[in-house]
Amino acid sequence: MNEFAEIYESMKMHGLKVPANKVQINVPNAKKVLENALNYFLNLEGKEMKWLPQYDSVAEWLEDNKGRGLLLYGSCGLGKTFLTRYVITAILLKYCNKVIHSFDMVEVNKDPDKVLNKHIISLDDVGTEDISIKYGERRSIVPEILDATEKYGKLILITSNLGGEDLIKKYGNRTMDRILAVTKRIEFNGKSFRE
Repeated sequence: MNEFAEIYESMKMHGLKVPANKVQINVPNAKKVLENALNYFLNLEGKEMKWLPQYDSVAEWLEDNKGRGLLLYGSCGLGKTFLTRYVITAILLKYCNKVIHSFDMVEVNKDPDKVLNKHIISLDDVGTEDISIKYGERRSIVPEILDATEKYGKLILITSNLGGEDLIKKYGNRTMDRILAVTKRIEFNGKSFRE
């Protein structure tokens, strides 16, 4: 046994900081599960499912997330929000017994601490929010959430219409570096389903 395993336990016992355990996602046969979930939720809306190439990457993440969250970014109207709000939420609840707390950025600005208190977080439409001002306190909440994600082993799902360069312009290199560290990134491009 490695001598540091014992020291690690001692550090925890004394309340010292230790690396956080990351949220692991492992859904067997994830591609079929994803297809079934997409079909179900789209049928509720009277829509037909069309498999996008990006769904293969989402299924790979569901099979083994390697402790990382997801950043779904790119063109409008391709179902990024639908995936995180309904489909992935249902899959993680059923197959991993994990609850995703979903927030759009207006909700995040109204009560940033409510979001920070959750361990598995879905943020919809990142990049559209302003600086949060509550009781005169100004906060840039997305960098704060990403910092907490990295430090405390939280799992984060993000949707955004902004790509890498735009995210850097909005939040800076430090936040972009955290996004790269804590998420698998999947780009959605193409014609909007809303048309």
